[in-house]
Amino acid sequence: MEPNSSRGRAWIITPGLRRERFAAARSSGAGVALVDIEDSVAMQDKQLARTTAEQFFERPGAPCTLGVRMNSPLTLEGAKDLVAMAAYTAKPDLVLVPKTESARDIELVAGVLDDEGYTPDIWALIETPRAFDRLPAILRAPRLGGVVFGSADYAATVRCGLGWDALVYARSALINAATAAKIPAVDAPVYELDSPDALRREAEKAKELGFYGKGAVHPRQATIINEVFTPSGDEIAHARAIVAAGVKSGNGVTSVNGQMIGTPFFAAARALLAEVDGTP
Repeated sequence: MEPNSSRGRAWIITPGLRRERFAAARSSGAGVALVDIEDSVAMQDKQLARTTAEQFFERPGAPCTLGVRMNSPLTLEGAKDLVAMAAYTAKPDLVLVPKTESARDIELVAGVLDDEGYTPDIWALIETPRAFDRLPAILRAPRLGGVVFGSADYAATVRCGLGWDALVYARSALINAATAAKIPAVDAPVYELDSPDALRREAEKAKELGFYGKGAVHPRQATIINEVFTPSGDEIAHARAIVAAGVKSGNGVTSVNGQMIGTPFFAAARALLAEVDGTP
């Protein structure tokens, strides 16, 4: 299930203890805004963070999907997160589960949180080599809405760099598995806050590879990500030309602007136009 992307494909995450940043995250233009009670919160502050985090959701009519990155449900802190979230008056629309390594992780979160009238969207953060080894099984979890690539933890474990080339295998493996499971995948953030050109280049590569969107760690990154993942006028015009050529040729092999096209090209163009025009 794809979250609300009416304002873009960026996913922004903000620390659970930084209440003064909540409004900026919600209004950043991101399609999904997450409050974090995992990596950005020191162990001694976890309880305060899970209490403070509820305030992130106390804004009815937010212009984006509001979610939380909890602690791993296989840890004591994750268990405490689930108990706290089950008692929230204002609940998250989406729960991101870190260190996911089995479908059981997703089932555990759903089993605690699902209630009459409330079934949050549950996404898996894929960030360990073991998770990549088990991707097909993980992605068969019935309540799984999508996956997010956790580049920092993965690179730290593998002891590789964070550059695109070092992680292209992991990204490609995740895209292939997610596509096979018919769920969306969101790429990891760029952590350089003052390098918009680097962010744009990596976002363009992520889009080309097949990612649905990309993470952001600062509100100003959301604008660039949204721009990259929004089909351009040229892309839309080219898709319309391909569809028209397909109609004219009876979906037989033909050409558009000197490029041979056939069935896969027609399908891709129709999918893009369905997204742009809001048709099924």
